[in-house]
Amino acid sequence: MNTAHPDFDKLHHANPNERAIVIGSGFGGLAAAIRLAAKGYHVTLLEKLDALGGRGYTYRQDGFTFDGGPTIVTVPELFEELWALCGKTMSSDVDLRLMNPFYRIRFDDGRIFDYSNEKSENLRQIREYNPDDARGYERYLKASEARHKVGFDLLDKPFSTLAQLMRFAPDLVRLRGDQSVYTLVSKYIKNEQLRQAVSFHPLLIGGNPFTASSLYSLISHLEVTGGVWSAMGGTGRIVEAMGNLIKGQGTDIRVNTEVDQITTAGGKVTGVRLKSGEHIAANLVISNADSAWTYKHLLSETVKRKWTERRIDKAHYSNGLFVWYFGTKKQYPDIPHHSIILGPRYKSLLTDIFKHKKPTDDFSLYLHRPTATDPSMAPEGCDAFYALVPVPHLDSGTDWTTHAETFRKAVEERLEETGLPGLSENLATSLMLTPLDFQNRLNSVKGAGFSLEPRITQSAYFRPHNKSEEVDGLYLVGAGTHPGAGMPAVLSSAKVIDNLIPAVSHVS
Repeated sequence: MNTAHPDFDKLHHANPNERAIVIGSGFGGLAAAIRLAAKGYHVTLLEKLDALGGRGYTYRQDGFTFDGGPTIVTVPELFEELWALCGKTMSSDVDLRLMNPFYRIRFDDGRIFDYSNEKSENLRQIREYNPDDARGYERYLKASEARHKVGFDLLDKPFSTLAQLMRFAPDLVRLRGDQSVYTLVSKYIKNEQLRQAVSFHPLLIGGNPFTASSLYSLISHLEVTGGVWSAMGGTGRIVEAMGNLIKGQGTDIRVNTEVDQITTAGGKVTGVRLKSGEHIAANLVISNADSAWTYKHLLSETVKRKWTERRIDKAHYSNGLFVWYFGTKKQYPDIPHHSIILGPRYKSLLTDIFKHKKPTDDFSLYLHRPTATDPSMAPEGCDAFYALVPVPHLDSGTDWTTHAETFRKAVEERLEETGLPGLSENLATSLMLTPLDFQNRLNSVKGAGFSLEPRITQSAYFRPHNKSEEVDGLYLVGAGTHPGAGMPAVLSSAKVIDNLIPAVSHVS
């Protein structure tokens, strides 16, 4: 159902200079809508799906609630800023709980590492793997902090010019941004299993630890200093609360409304044309759609100089995702909120996924059990889960219409072997999302789970800019633009455009 502001007719006929259209309601789009309304714009938020959230969409089935994708909250201050813009406090609407452990990492040989919010506990476990690596881990955390001091400060700053890139270049050289996260970790930690436990974080944002810049190691510092949080009611509760903020600002929210084209004239945005044929006029459009999808499809009628179809097709994209949402008739109390179950291979597995686009049988996966924290996500006595498996994007040629159930069964068997005995007999509900769904449902080029891969040649200045290089009045937020994927990054992308777009009173 569309949620129109009572003064919809007034908004619909507002001066195009005072109107802003936001395409897509992922966290980047929601944050952008809040920030623009706070600047005085009449905002219209357009969402293709039947509810808000984008990749953070909530699925409900047979009494179970499943977060569509994002489940890990770091830097909650970025959310709190949005509530403050509306004169409210986030804690009044969303109950965040600190995770401990952050993640349980299970290696293929059955060994466990509980990555904790307590440094002393992490060091104790590290000594059990390799006593010498305890000191190395502490040195690595200092290296992560150094990269955080540089990298995190750049999250909400635009990278639209070479001059901005050159100001950053000395720090990039000093901190060896050309090296990978895994290379940096290996400098300090020698045990291979510990290297995996400390270096996997780029996978949370669609990056390969062996090619993602070492600057992304800043995630480690973020976690140990600020914690890993989850929302009661799931990530969907945050989406719902942000939607309520937006409604309170008078924004027109239209779901089941897909944009066909961003319209332009004379190199400037003039509005959007919907699939229905309706045209909405505006001189300011913010696309939270996948950046590659925006340039390839939503601007297909506009001549482009930089982000041509050829360049988009040749770009490097993140891995795809296979996500199996399932509920069980019984509970598995020994399974924590977040688990990472690693297979027998690490580097060669990631090479197969990212480089060779080769499907594999010896996968690794992330297991989400929100009922460990919030039993309301499932009927009484039951558990809600999802298993997320990194897989190649659609360039692999995999026919997911026939392969999905075969792969789901393999995931089920793997989970039965690694902590969920009797799973097949205790299934209460099941739902799958494949790279094909990411392409067709979420409008992601090649079905990539996180848009463009965050390698150094596709980061900062080399990523599609927040202020479009193609047409005036178009801005981009979300995983496919600067600074990239992950909740802190997509929220920061909205902060970037907030700094670029003047308030209504200053619009000429």
